[in-house]
Amino acid sequence: MSKSMKRVRRALEEAGIPAEIHELGETRTAEQAAEAAGCALDQITKSIIFRGEESGEAILFLTAGGNRVDAAKASALAGEPLGKADAALIRAQTGFAIGGVSPVGHLNPIRAFLDPRLLEFDRIWAAAGTPRHVFPMDAHILPELTGAQVADFTS
Repeated sequence: MSKSMKRVRRALEEAGIPAEIHELGETRTAEQAAEAAGCALDQITKSIIFRGEESGEAILFLTAGGNRVDAAKASALAGEPLGKADAALIRAQTGFAIGGVSPVGHLNPIRAFLDPRLLEFDRIWAAAGTPRHVFPMDAHILPELTGAQVADFTS
């Protein structure tokens, strides 16, 4: 088990959430992940990270699989223009590689926003620290668990 996946497992266990980590195999898109997990597209939690142009910090947007982050709405929420976060910033802030960023188990605290669409489901699926692994969880505990602000930032 990778160090990243161990951090996710530990974060889930510390929060009292069953750490049911599943290997999906090669999935590059939310659609492929939903098919492999046997769930609806919007039950897949995408972790989209931007770089704050003024702060230089990574900012996390947790969105439903079928939604896209609207740059203008996201920038307004963040209070600064947003740019593309490179792999080095993502790894330094979260400890995860692109494609495996989990909502939990980050190396450093991260400012986060949550798509309200995810809260329409009892069960959602999120990356477990690698691009090949996911875990299911109750969507309604995600805001408290991650400290994410529920807000509309999708188009």
